[in-house]
Amino acid sequence: MQLTSPELAGWRERLSALAATSAGDDGAHDASHLERVWRSAQALLVHHPEADALVVMAACYLHDLVNLPKDDPARAQASTRAAALARTELARLGFPGERLDGVAHAIEAHSFSAGIAPRTIEARIVQDADRLDALGAVGLARMFYIAGRMGRPLAHPTDPLAQARRPDDGAWTLDHIELKLARLPGMMQLEAGRALAEARLARLLAFRAEFAAEWLGDAAA
Repeated sequence: MQLTSPELAGWRERLSALAATSAGDDGAHDASHLERVWRSAQALLVHHPEADALVVMAACYLHDLVNLPKDDPARAQASTRAAALARTELARLGFPGERLDGVAHAIEAHSFSAGIAPRTIEARIVQDADRLDALGAVGLARMFYIAGRMGRPLAHPTDPLAQARRPDDGAWTLDHIELKLARLPGMMQLEAGRALAEARLARLLAFRAEFAAEWLGDAAA
């Protein structure tokens, strides 16, 4: 399927509207996030023309239909709940029935916390595309935004790089780069996704070093 096909264009508007019905006040998982994930997915689809672009697009727009806070005890169940809701709502809208399983699986497998392995090329693309939005400049802004909503401090007062302590991103926001974000390039499903992730992570790590220098009062920073 061409990425500019009438079928994709027609469904994109309906998918965006459906996603808007469950939008909350989480600025890190808003309509702009969904659009960025779909743009990243399109970049990956170029390398994988065998993938069903409509399945990918539907999963990109609907993967956060159920969005639980990072510290919610049921966080790991959010993607499976979102998949079930997406299946119901898409069927109601007349989405092709033979593609519902593919969309549902891509949604349930996108989540880091759910730990569900992607079995299809569409699910691999959606997972990579969503994780790319956790890296780079936007990913950095999202990290601090989410931590701020949970009331977490920016960094450890005397050891921001965790050189003499165990990293703990439940206590110190900056530790999240080392504990999770730095792992994402190695967890990417696709070669193209890995290359994009590595470039974005390099910018994150440069920021982390500069942040620590300023945080500790390095006169040269």
